[in-house]
Amino acid sequence: MEAKLRTAASLVKRPNSAEEADSAAEAIAEIRLLSKHDPEIRSLLTDAGAVPLLAARLLPGGGHHSPPSQDNTAAALLNHSISSRETLMSTPGRSIKDALKALFGIALYPLNRPALVDLGAVPALFSLVVNDGRTGVVEDATAVIAQAAGCYESVDDFREVAGVRVLVDLVDAGRGASGRARENAAAALLLNLVMSGGEEAAADVREIEVAKTALRELAGGGGSVRATSKAESLLRAFESGHGGRFPDLKANSATPPQLSALSAATTVNN
Repeated sequence: MEAKLRTAASLVKRPNSAEEADSAAEAIAEIRLLSKHDPEIRSLLTDAGAVPLLAARLLPGGGHHSPPSQDNTAAALLNHSISSRETLMSTPGRSIKDALKALFGIALYPLNRPALVDLGAVPALFSLVVNDGRTGVVEDATAVIAQAAGCYESVDDFREVAGVRVLVDLVDAGRGASGRARENAAAALLLNLVMSGGEEAAADVREIEVAKTALRELAGGGGSVRATSKAESLLRAFESGHGGRFPDLKANSATPPQLSALSAATTVNN
C-alpha cells in the first residue's frame, strides 16, 4: 500500500511539474491505465488530487494537448469520478463543478454516453442532485444527466435510482428548483430519455402521477422560453398517443442543456 501511495502522489504531481509535454502525457496515460485496472490505487489517486487535475486539463484554458492526451485525460477522469459515486460526493465544491463541466463536454458526443452509463454515471450524478445543496452543483449535475440520458442504455439505470421521479420533482415549480435545473430536468426527460428510450421510457414518465401537471405548469410559462418549448413538445407527444414515436421532439433536441463547457470531440473508452 505504501508503494501505491507514493506512486499515486508522484503521478499526480508529474503533469504540473513536468518540463516536457511528453512527460506529462505519459503520466496521464499511466493514471488512466492504473485507474482502470486497480480500484485500490484509484482511491489513492483521487486523494492525491487527480480529479481536479484531470478536469482542469479538459476545461477551456487548460492548455492545448494532443488528441491522444485528451483521450487519456477524459478516460482517466471517467474512471475516477464516475466509477464510484463517493468520489464525486466527497470532492470539494470548485473541483466538483470543474469535473462536471468536463464530463458535460465529454457527454456532448453521443458515442461517449454509453461509456458514461457503463461506468456508473447515473447513480453518481443523481446522488449529487439529491444530496448536494451547493450552489450550481445541482444545475451542472442535471446538465450532465440530460446528456447521459441520450442513450438507450440509460433507461434501466434511471429506473434503479428513481431518476424519472427526481427529474419530475425538479420540473415541479412547487419544489423550489432553480430555473436552470428545471430546464435541464425537462431536457433530460424530453430530449434524451424519452427519445432514446422510446415508449419504454415514456411509460416511466407517465407512471409519475404529477408529471403532466408539472410539465403543463412549465409549458404555461413557468420557466425560460427553451424550457417552455421542451415541456410543450413532451406534452404534445404524450397526449397525441404516438405509442413511443415522438416525431415532434427532434426539432427541440438540437440545443443542449445549459452549462458553460467545452465542445466535445473526444470518444472515450475507459
